[in-house]
Amino acid sequence: MNRRRQTRRDFSVHLAAALQAMGMAGNAFGLASPQADRNGISHTSESIHQEVIFKAARKRVYEALTQEKQFRQVTDFIMKDASAEISPDVGGSFSIFGGVILGRHVELVPYERIVQAWREKDWPAGVYSIVRFQLNGQGNEAKLVFDHTGFPEGAASHLAPGWWSHYWEPLQKYLE
Repeated sequence: MNRRRQTRRDFSVHLAAALQAMGMAGNAFGLASPQADRNGISHTSESIHQEVIFKAARKRVYEALTQEKQFRQVTDFIMKDASAEISPDVGGSFSIFGGVILGRHVELVPYERIVQAWREKDWPAGVYSIVRFQLNGQGNEAKLVFDHTGFPEGAASHLAPGWWSHYWEPLQKYLE
């Protein structure tokens, strides 16, 4: 089987189509923002970019983030017995940290990349952000390159430390 490498343009087209199909396109990209100019172009945008090295193979990191049982074990370090429901399929939903975080898988490339439409339960209805976990590395070390965009303005100061305390630090402990 000869598979063509996906380009950024291909990804963008697939992401836009998937979000539109899920009814999330406008809000996921911050369209129709109150700070938009008369053409609808927003000039206020926040994003989070974090990079973490794990002393574990990419496969282990990917599975800890995408498999219910393993994700529950990760979160037990900070939130004992918090429920987690994670679909293994593209387009499938997830509900983690006892329903505090909800979303859908937009793209799953085993052991390489996870892209999710992601939201906190208290955000306004229909508002989703995009999180991207890119796994690089070989052997017993994985570099996770993480990007989070499209969340409500002002939320970065709350979200950024949460990724460290609720994801990266417990994941480090789990993978030890």
